[in-house]
Amino acid sequence: MFFSPSTILAVLSVLSVTPAYAGQPAHISSLPSVRRSLASKLERRAEKVQRQNNAQTSLTLDPSQVAKGLANDGQQGGGDPGQVASLTSTNNFINFCLTQNVPLTNGQQVKGGSCNGVPMGRIIASTKMPAAKFVNPKNGDTIQANTAFTIQMAISNMVTGNFVNPTTNYYSAPQQVDGSGTVIGHSHVTVELLSSLAQTTVTDPQKFAFFKGLNDAAKGGVLTADVTAGLPAGAYRMCSINSAANHPGGRGFLINGDSFVNKNGALQRSCDVQKNTCANAANSSGNKAPLTVAACETQAQQCSAAIA
Repeated sequence: MFFSPSTILAVLSVLSVTPAYAGQPAHISSLPSVRRSLASKLERRAEKVQRQNNAQTSLTLDPSQVAKGLANDGQQGGGDPGQVASLTSTNNFINFCLTQNVPLTNGQQVKGGSCNGVPMGRIIASTKMPAAKFVNPKNGDTIQANTAFTIQMAISNMVTGNFVNPTTNYYSAPQQVDGSGTVIGHSHVTVELLSSLAQTTVTDPQKFAFFKGLNDAAKGGVLTADVTAGLPAGAYRMCSINSAANHPGGRGFLINGDSFVNKNGALQRSCDVQKNTCANAANSSGNKAPLTVAACETQAQQCSAAIA
């Protein structure tokens, strides 16, 4: 009988390995240390994935998600004049609503007030802030009373056409973004009657002449709302309300109602905060060049000019 060299090597290989297994209990691994290490890593990875999946149904806060900065009340190192201390927490305020004597929001619009324990979710980048501008009617336009017209609003930095049931899912989920970091949401338009164009008194957010959720996706970057019956003769102001799919956006409890500060207003506020911080530092150091209150004022003017 003849054997090929490869057959002989194969047989010898089996025979040489067999004794290594002899006499070892079945439950003891004979894998080399490298293989055991790899198996251990794979197990840990699988456990991590399972933990992340389970975290979305767990009633326990994952320690890695505790925002330690929330324990700071913001008063260290000074701040703007009149600045108050922040409420603090070492557990992300997970049981904050226990301290409020109102019902949970629970996805509903509770007119008497409620407490919502759902986190805000994704905070969009400054470069992704939604912006909107009315195209029609334009500011100061005069239109025929009681005649149908279409409101047109240009909008950017929003994946429009995404809205949930406002009766059962109001504020019931965190704000979300798409793959580019753009907020997923929708818009609204509110028209309020004024006593005159010169009115300076605050309007009543519960009273409005027209309201409509702009639930369709924008076409060519423009959202529309048909005012089919028109509006009675008078002076009006028109406002937009841009929100995430579940309606969060720093507003009150109702969809129908008040409006937001626009992007430029938010940027101007940042200029003001910067100016105050600079002025405080200048005064603390004796108001000596180059750090002077006057220099801070010049910087603030440049900041404001950049917004325009």
